[in-house]
Amino acid sequence: MLDRAALGLLGPGLQALARWLVRRGVGADALTLGGFALGIAAAVAIALAAPLVGLALLLASRLLDGLDGTVARLTRPTDRGAFLDIVLDFLFYASIPLAFAIADPPANALAAAVLLASFIGTGSSFLAFAVMAERRGLRSDPYPSKGLYYLGGLTEGTETLICFGLMCVWPEHFARLAWGFAALCALTTATRIIGAWRALKA
Repeated sequence: MLDRAALGLLGPGLQALARWLVRRGVGADALTLGGFALGIAAAVAIALAAPLVGLALLLASRLLDGLDGTVARLTRPTDRGAFLDIVLDFLFYASIPLAFAIADPPANALAAAVLLASFIGTGSSFLAFAVMAERRGLRSDPYPSKGLYYLGGLTEGTETLICFGLMCVWPEHFARLAWGFAALCALTTATRIIGAWRALKA
């Protein structure tokens, strides 16, 4: 829901930084892999009960994630890069609830499992519609620069990162935040299924 506004707000800064990186020969795939490595490092820090360190690494990870697509568009976008970006994004998103479950299994494991299950719903509905949209030649007008059809919803990347940030600042409230965000993800999945059912009529 907030991704489009966030892109509009951060876009000029990302463009300037991306141009600086391109001049120095930094490629989009390197940024994607670096962002993923930082994201996994964030999960490790959270699992080791250092959530504020995890938050700093998480923010650095998502900065690189925002830059990789911008660098790609300034050079040469590839299908391989788009594939790598989305797969590693989903692996990163899954790693954070898992890290909180490892940090405190009695308090967090069930809520983390429910949140991860809700991510299956949002992720599968997103990717399945992208496949069908490609078959039909559909394009996402709100996100024309994305490497695949970007199906929005109530819980997009920006909302997920805000939730992760709150979890890192207040880890004692992880379970409450996870249950609440899982409910919002379930609502997102439902609206995407309904929307896709209507959009993909024969």
